[in-house]
Order: sequence, then structure tokens, then C-alpha cells
Amino acid sequence: MTRSYRFISAHRDAYGVARLCRVLGVRRPGFYEWLAAAAARQQRAGAEERLAGEIAGIHAAHQGAYGSPRVTAELRRRGEAVNHKRVERIMRERGITGITRRRPRSLTRQDKTAAAPDLIGRDFTAHAPGQRLVGDITYLPTDEGWLYLATVLDLHTREIAGHALAPHMRADLVCDAIALAARQGLTGPGAVFHSDRGTQLEVNRSSQHRLVAATVADR
Repeated sequence: MTRSYRFISAHRDAYGVARLCRVLGVRRPGFYEWLAAAAARQQRAGAEERLAGEIAGIHAAHQGAYGSPRVTAELRRRGEAVNHKRVERIMRERGITGITRRRPRSLTRQDKTAAAPDLIGRDFTAHAPGQRLVGDITYLPTDEGWLYLATVLDLHTREIAGHALAPHMRADLVCDAIALAARQGLTGPGAVFHSDRGTQLEVNRSSQHRLVAATVADR
């Protein structure tokens, strides 16, 4: 329909609106309504081009790393009342895409020299609280960077007995989680703490030895 209206607009002086509408099978009122809305269409097109230029500028300023969610957030921070779907459409139509530079992160790698034996033996059960505990570390993306959460799980209650949060993955993080469980009275005499056979990538040898010593002492 729009193509027909454009043709009529371009040739109406030569052939007349009535004749062209009849030949093309469109209604004259519809054509005149389309013609009256031309100024509004031009204004919207201009606003979209301005927004596209701002999007391209944000994208370039961040070395192409920003996708539509982060571009939308930056536009809103600048005072633009913009919908994320509109930003996504404009970026898609103009071939503006975000680049993911984040490398895969590995929390642990196996340490074949670890001295502590496996006292769990894949039997993840316990007859009473505070006897057998397991731990792990996960990482959380935040606006201020990565934070690492160490947890201690009681195999009897299946509840978190201790936890610690820090911007690093050193062995002290795990020790803090175990210490919290002990301070809260959630570990019993001869308790066993088990984690995977690994060391964190940032851990140094002295920290590793302290972790092993603390774990063995709690046993």
C-alpha cells in the first residue's frame, strides 16, 4: 500500500490522483491521509537516525563490546526514554552487534599433589548434623566485578552451615566459610570437610598448605 501511495504522490501532477487511485485499486481518502502524515513520518525517521547515531557512538566508545541491553542502559543513563526492543531493532537493522571478550572461567583445576585423603568416598550422607560437610566455590558477576562465594553444606540437614564472600578465590575464602560453621556450633567433634580435588587458580602454595592444615585439624 505504501508503495502505491508513493507512486501516486510522484505522478499525480501528470495523471491525477483520481485516475491513479482507480488504476492501482486504492482509496483516495487513504492516500490523502497518508499524505497528511508525511511530516510526522519524516520527524520519526529523523529521530530514529539521531538515536541510531547515538547508539553507534556508544558502541564505538566501548570498543564494540556493548550489546543492546548495555546500550539501552547507557541511553537511559543519559536521559533517553527508550525501549530495549527499539534499540535491539535499530542495532540489528544496522548490523551493530556486541562482542563478547569474556574468556571461559574455571574455578578449580585438579591438584594431583594434594595431601588430604578422600574421607567421603562418594558417600554423600550423614547420620547426624555436623559430622560430614562438603564445600564448593561459585562466582557471581556484579557491577563492581566478580565476587566469589564459598559454601559449606551439612550432608545430614542439607543446609548451608557456613559461607564466605570475597573478591578473590584464595584458600582463605574457604577457611573463612569453615570457620563460620564452627563458630555457629554447626560442626561436631571429628567432623569431616570434603571438597573437590583441586586448587583455585589464584591460590599460592602457602595458602594451599594452610587450607589443608585447617581441614585436617577439623577432622
